[in-house]
Amino acid sequence: MSREVILYTRPGCHLCDDAHEVLVRNGLEPRSVNIDQDAGLRERYGECVPVVSIDGKVRFRGRVDERLLRRLIRASSPRR
Repeated sequence: MSREVILYTRPGCHLCDDAHEVLVRNGLEPRSVNIDQDAGLRERYGECVPVVSIDGKVRFRGRVDERLLRRLIRASSPRR
C-alpha cells in the first residue's frame, strides 16, 4: 500500500535528518518540503520541525517515535 508521506523540514536541521532516516528505515519514501521556501508553511510550523504528515494527517512533530510509527504502519496495512 502506497502512502503519501511528507517531511516538512529546513536546511541544517539534524532532527529532520534523523526523521528522514527513521521513515526510510521503516519502508516509507518521504517527500521532503523545505518550509523556508514557503511563507505559509514557515508561519504554520515556525521552529517546530520536523513535521511528518502521513496520508494528509500530521503524525509527528519534532522527533519521530519509531515504535508509534511501526504501529501506524501495521494498523493501516491490509490484513491477510
